[in-house]
Amino acid sequence: MHSLLGHALPAAYDRLAELAPQAPLRPVLGPGRRAPAPTLRDCGLCRPRRGVIEAFARIAAGERLRALAFRLELGADARWRCAALDLGPQPWSPGALRHG
Repeated sequence: MHSLLGHALPAAYDRLAELAPQAPLRPVLGPGRRAPAPTLRDCGLCRPRRGVIEAFARIAAGERLRALAFRLELGADARWRCAALDLGPQPWSPGALRHG
């Protein structure tokens, strides 16, 4: 996390810090089962205006496919920094729904 501090604006760094402990790309496996490393399936980008790149990646994590989106902005110092990032919705799990 600390190595990304200079590469992200405060809001994006805070979001990354929020996601990191959850290990959202790590496959959920049963006891004693080894998880395969997440793999990049696809990526793409668009440039909505000069100095801005909005990008996405589809990442396979075990049997799950997740989407990661982020926005890069070119600063006045000519360095690209991550301005925003998000990970698609959490996959459904049996404990996710609450009946009441």
